[in-house]
This record gives sequence, C-alpha cells and structure tokens, in this order.
Amino acid sequence: MADMFENKDGRTELSELGEFGLIEEIKKSVTLNQEGSILGIGDDAAIVRPTENHDTVVSTDMYMEGVHFDLSYAPLKHLGYKTITATISDICAMNAMPKQVVTSIALSNRFSLEAVEEIYKGMLLACKLYKVDLVGGDTTSSTGGLAISVTAFGEVEKNKAVTRSGAQQNNLLVVSGDLGGAYMGLQILEREKAIYKENPEIQPDLEGNDYILERQLKPEARKDIVEQLADMEVIPTSMIDISDGLASEVLHLCKESNVGFNIFEDKIPHDHQTIDKAREFNLDPTMTAMNGGEDYELLFTVNFDDAEKFRNNPFFTVIGHTTGAGEQCQMVARDGSIHPITAQGWNHFTQ
Repeated sequence: MADMFENKDGRTELSELGEFGLIEEIKKSVTLNQEGSILGIGDDAAIVRPTENHDTVVSTDMYMEGVHFDLSYAPLKHLGYKTITATISDICAMNAMPKQVVTSIALSNRFSLEAVEEIYKGMLLACKLYKVDLVGGDTTSSTGGLAISVTAFGEVEKNKAVTRSGAQQNNLLVVSGDLGGAYMGLQILEREKAIYKENPEIQPDLEGNDYILERQLKPEARKDIVEQLADMEVIPTSMIDISDGLASEVLHLCKESNVGFNIFEDKIPHDHQTIDKAREFNLDPTMTAMNGGEDYELLFTVNFDDAEKFRNNPFFTVIGHTTGAGEQCQMVARDGSIHPITAQGWNHFTQ
C-alpha cells in the first residue's frame, strides 16, 4: 500500500477534487501483484487473464448504509475491510481462490477525502492479506447514505468448482470455525448505541468482547479452508458460505441439491464468548447460530469416504448428514426431539 493515505491534516472536500481527482488519489495507493492482473485502475475497463487450465468465478455484493452497516459504530476502515472479505467469501464458497476485486462507491458531500481514504485503507489491507488485486471500479455522488459495491473474481481448476447443487444422499454436513459470534457482536453494538442515545455522557462498554465484536466488524473470509481442503485432497460435493444464518444456508443446499438434512443441535460449534453473551442477553446460543448470520464460515457436504479426514480436526465440525431426495431439513435437539428447520435470518425484502 502506498503512503498517499498518510500524513494528511485537516479535511479535503471531495468537491475540490472532483470525480477524476478522487480516482487519481485512489489509483496512487493501488499496486497489482497477481500475474493475471494485466491492467488496473485508470482505463475504461480492467484486463485480467485467467490461465487455460482454470475457470473464472465471479460474485458481486452491494453494501448499503442503514441496511448492511451503521456508521454510528462501524469504523470506516473496518467497513472497507469487511466489504472485501464478505465478497471474496462467496468466491471461497465455490472452492475457488480470490484473485481480483472491482469496487464502486457512492457517497454524499458529508464525506471528505480523508473519510474515503479510511474506507480504502481497509479495502487495501484486506486485499494485501488475501493476496487480491483491486483492479478498478467507479465513484459517484449520492443524495442519501453511503453505498459500496464489490465484485470479486476468482480462479479454480477446471471441473473443481463446488456449487450448492451437488449434495448427495448420505453425505456428511461439515462447517468450519464457530457460529453465532457475529450476531452477538451486533447485539452488543446495538445495546451500547441505544444506551448512548439515551445518555451521551455514558461511554460504550465494549471491554472483554473483542472476539465477537471482531466477528461482526472485521470478519474474515475462509480462504484458508479452501487451501486446507486442497491439502486434504477433499473436494466437497456442495458448499455455501454462512452469511444469513445456518438455517438459511442449509435450506439453500436442501433446495438446490434436492436432499434432506439432519442437523444435530449438540454438534453446532460455538465460541465460549458467544455462549456467555447469548445467556447474558437471554438468547439461546443455538438461535444465534441458526438465524444470526455474517459468520462467513463455510458449510459443505462431503462423501462418507472422507469422514476420517475430518475426525478430531480442530478446523471443522461434522454437524449432520444428508437424507433422501425430497426429504425435510430437520434439527435433532439435545433431548432427541426433531424439529423442522425454518429460516428466520435476514431477508432484504421482508424486513
């Protein structure tokens, strides 16, 4: 990352720069490292060149102020970071490696150049850590809030991309990491925001919640899991990332693969901080995992032949298995009772 984002004093109005001046400021900070990144920011289009033996996968996400983020508690640098990692998570969910991103941003005159720089600092930090090139995008004005769009490009060996539709009867259902932390981080932020609005003299109490706050404000894409699966010589039969809650994602796999699922409640992985905070808020930790969302862990199915590779593996938890074609998605509770799974996570057009 170049130094143009450093050592600035005061506030630079975007009206002083204009659109092209802003693009030039952003361009100065961007370097290209991927062999396939031929031409980046500054022309009418970027040029990327995939190899002959790989397929290109593409995903795009839009992030709207007031819908996906709240600037009263989301630092701009964290926001920039999150927009990159959340988007490239979709690439990882295809069993692919992210390579390039294109970003577009719409903002009003309440934002300064320094504010835009904070967003791009976060974006470029994520790009550096994940070895992804920012190769282009667009900037425009907005009469409302801030909007950010990210399109990600990735590569996967031919015939090794994994979709939602490949799960088969008698597959194991596996998840990476732990679930529910991002949701509990959001509950803390919303609580402290409400307290502050009641009395601005009271400072936010965030101490001791670093893990779950980071899960919400600065989530990571599980590129490392894609790499580990390759090292294990495992190609999942289906896969999805957990952005809208475990229940919603299981139902997607169920629908696209035309199989049922049994999930075992006592197998769902939680961090101890998630459990403690859920109980403090009088919430069921299982609910935080099933309906919370934004954990960006990978949920996938594998053949039973690969079962030994996941046994006692600290990076993965086997939480269930598929059942016959057309059967229901069900949770087997700790007491042995069986309940149909319904999605109660985020739905943009019903909230």
